[in-house]
Order: sequence, then structure tokens, then C-alpha cells
Amino acid sequence: GDWIKLDLHIHTLDDPKDKLDYSAHELLARARRLGFSVLAITLHDAVFDRPEVFAAAQRLGILLISAAEMRIEGADIILLNVNRQDVEELRTFDDVRQLRARRGQSLFTIAPHPFYLLGGSIGKRLLDEIDCFDAIELCHFHKGFFNPNRRAVKVAEKFGKPLVATSDAHQLSAFGRHYTTIPRPSSLTAESIFAQLRAGPLRINSPGATFQEIISTFYFVFIEHPFRCRFQHHEH
Repeated sequence: GDWIKLDLHIHTLDDPKDKLDYSAHELLARARRLGFSVLAITLHDAVFDRPEVFAAAQRLGILLISAAEMRIEGADIILLNVNRQDVEELRTFDDVRQLRARRGQSLFTIAPHPFYLLGGSIGKRLLDEIDCFDAIELCHFHKGFFNPNRRAVKVAEKFGKPLVATSDAHQLSAFGRHYTTIPRPSSLTAESIFAQLRAGPLRINSPGATFQEIISTFYFVFIEHPFRCRFQHHEH
């Protein structure tokens, strides 16, 4: 059958927290070239809502879902199909529960990189807040023995939540190898995508990191990103 490619956790240079060097339009061009049908640009603590980018995506036959990666009580959560008003008042997981109750099936939430030792990973607290999440992310950064996703897989199985692979791209070259595929729904809408993710089947594509990716990620996280932040701080 006809399966489509999704990446529901991506950053662009619009991000208010992280310093990136590629635009949403560059992302769309690469997504089109690599045959993606559904994307979500998930800025930190902000909803990406530039109408001209959504229009460009539509022209390319790509569904761009309005989304954000919010820090709630110290933990990251990806919220899909939200607007600024939806996320403005989110402070606690109880706020998330209220939003979920209000929005029902038209909202979809993902626990990103839950067991990685990064600021913003929810860790074992995921078990207490599991009702706030529709899906659990299979993080792109793993290699052989090093794979904190193993615990995520167990939690997903225990609670019957789908596992979704994403790129969490912070560099354009990182977009394209890590994604989820689902059977093409009859209409390409956020709701139909969410229904398919909840019901299954879905396939995840998340190869082990190459040596080059590991070096480039370490360089970006520990050298380039802190340096850029410091440099920009001095400029302001």
C-alpha cells in the first residue's frame, strides 16, 4: 500500500532558545526532495505560526502541523495542532490535562527523548504523567550499546502508547533519516494523522547514529551552540 513519511519534532532558525542556521523554507525544500508528507516545526516554548511557510508547505503537498515543544515543570512535551492561546497558559501537567480534556482527539502530544540525560527529559516521571501523552518518542541519538530508548520502548509497551521516530533536527543534514511512516489516510489532515498514529499500524525508521553524526552532535551541543549563544549574548 501507500505509506507516507512523518517527522513531528524539528527545529528551525525561528527557535527562540536554540541557535540554528537553516530556515523553514530550506527544511521544506529538503522534505519535498526526500518525499515527506507531514512535518511539525516544534520550537522551544513557542508555536511556529508563520502563514507564508504553511502556504509554501501546502503548495508542495506537505501537511505542516502547527506545534510547539513546551517545557512544563522542567520536562519537555511536544504538542501538535496547537495555537498560541493553547500553550500560553500551560505551566503544569494539570494544565496539559485540562487542554487535553478540552481538545479531545484533535490534540496530539509526544514525550520527547524521555530517558536521555538532557535538560528537559522527563525521565521516570513519565510513568506518573503518562495520561498527558499520546505517544513516546524514539530519540534519533543512539548507537549500539548506548540506547536510552530501551526504557522508552518498555514504557510504550506497558501503557499501549505508539512509539514515533523523529529527527529532532537542529542541523539540516540531520533531517531525513529518522521518521515514522503510516498508511496514507483518505484525507491529509492533522486529525486523520493522529487517528492513524493512535490506531496503528506504523513503522519507525531510526538507524544507529553514524560516527560522523556523533562527532557533529557533540560538536554542536558542546562547542558550537554554547559559543553561538555567548556570542549573541554579547551582541545584544
